[in-house]
Amino acid sequence: MGIIIQISQFLLGLSLLIILHELGHFIPAKLFGTRVEKFYLFFDVKFSLFKKKIGETVYGIGWLPLGGYVKIAGMIDESMDTEAMKEEPKPWEFRSKPAWQRLIIMLGGVIVNFVLAYVIYFFLSFIYGDRHIDATTIQDGYLVENPLLTDLGFKTGDNIIKVGEYKVENVSDIKGNFIGAKTITFERDGNEQTITMPEDFLGQFSDSKRRDLFEMRYPVVISHIPDSSFNKSVNLKNGDIIRTIGDKQLKYIDQLVPVLNEYKDQEVSITFLRDDVLITDKLKVSSDAKLGIVYFGGVGYDTMEKLGYYKMKTKEYTFTESFGGGYNKFTGQIDKYFGQLKEIGNPSTGAYKGVGGFYAILNVFPDFWDWQTFWSITAFLSIMLGVLNLLPIPALDGGHVMFLLYEMISGRKPSDKFMEYAQTVGFFILIALVLFANGNDIFKAIFK
Repeated sequence: MGIIIQISQFLLGLSLLIILHELGHFIPAKLFGTRVEKFYLFFDVKFSLFKKKIGETVYGIGWLPLGGYVKIAGMIDESMDTEAMKEEPKPWEFRSKPAWQRLIIMLGGVIVNFVLAYVIYFFLSFIYGDRHIDATTIQDGYLVENPLLTDLGFKTGDNIIKVGEYKVENVSDIKGNFIGAKTITFERDGNEQTITMPEDFLGQFSDSKRRDLFEMRYPVVISHIPDSSFNKSVNLKNGDIIRTIGDKQLKYIDQLVPVLNEYKDQEVSITFLRDDVLITDKLKVSSDAKLGIVYFGGVGYDTMEKLGYYKMKTKEYTFTESFGGGYNKFTGQIDKYFGQLKEIGNPSTGAYKGVGGFYAILNVFPDFWDWQTFWSITAFLSIMLGVLNLLPIPALDGGHVMFLLYEMISGRKPSDKFMEYAQTVGFFILIALVLFANGNDIFKAIFK
């Protein structure tokens, strides 16, 4: 069921972004009297799943979910309709319009992506506000188990203070600013220390099977006791939180194994929390330090706060304040994304190994449905789509904009033949990038 929810969110978010992006081209084209021959969600290679002609435009849905497009008359685009370009320009064609109008048409999709992202962040601020775990209230540091970090000298209990030059105020600041960070500053036993990160850490991280970095520490929360368990008669239920085993306090799940190793092949007393009531019982520990109980680390934010593990910071926005709140989220995400592109563009960081395709985007969505999470991810993907489309690669909006700016500055319009060649080169560059990104996904799925 989880994968169905992920796919549903992926397709809904992708379809929304594609349709609105293409509307960004479609609307100014129509306003300037330019004929739009096709408006498609996904690509209609050989055939369409659905199509209907309304007026001069064919609206349809293709079968290949790699994007979408509008086919504008008199424009050399991905359709490579060069035969139409051999005819004399007509007043309703793209090539007959002034350069400034063509520039607006080409920038329309990117503008819509950025406006959409800002609007989403505005409403997220207004409806949900901001809710963060206050990093200054974390008592016993973070869980560190990834060998990439432990080999550098980090260990469980380290309290992260700064990631690069960013001071950690909220727990989300750690992962939010991790990419490109040259140093990590932390507190251990009351002393502040700094570790310099390897230049190729992102490459090492991409090669690793593990995705954990500095994680929250959670209590031992019971899931269930299997019928075959030697502890099946113990009065433990789903959601109970174990607080002590024997004479040992058990605050975090990462402390469980060392404690059980001290009580191998013994029956020990335990205390656990249920509905704010502390209950005592006994458990058997097997000779291999097992309990025969299914448990997990993790409870809701409110429960963790109530138990004193940390404090939450909540900020609510009025309608007017949401303009500023949305702007801060919008510009913050753009800064972070450009930071990611900078690291990817530097081969020495190895960050290019982490570039993913559609499967990677699919896995960004959670396997549960939460509208706040869905819209947050969709806003970020809208920014990503806008930035990528601005890259000066022929066949992308940025490539067309590059040639239009050249025309406006020099007064010389590139020939149709040159644009055909440029479009072909750009198409092959895009195919190579798509194959590389999705090839990374396939490689990781098979070999990692």
